Amino acid sequence: MKQKKTLVIGASLKPHRYSHLAVQRLVNHQFEVVAFGLKSGKIEGVKIDTKLLPYKNVHTVTLYVNVDNQKMYYDYIVSLKPERVIFNPGTENPEFYKILEENDIFYEVACSLVLLSTNQY
Repeated sequence: MKQKKTLVIGASLKPHRYSHLAVQRLVNHQFEVVAFGLKSGKIEGVKIDTKLLPYKNVHTVTLYVNVDNQKMYYDYIVSLKPERVIFNPGTENPEFYKILEENDIFYEVACSLVLLSTNQY
């Protein structure tokens, strides 16, 4: 059974990157995963899209892009109406928290990898 769909924003083909590990671990935990990144390719069979697609039924968006690069994704993420947005270490963004709150979207400042490893995802 596939669990709630997660969109990884900032997915990287580089195996040492946390976003790469996140895609791998989400797949290993049976989550349905879609990914957006700057370079196309695949991680564990998940295609990295280089265009912002209108994904349906996204439960969680997990961010791996720094604050300066998040602005261009605000409207897009809000338009997906996810249940929650996870701000991984280094992506904390009070300006975006406020926008999410105004749109009744839950957010948490956490590490997706830790949440997965402790069964709190």
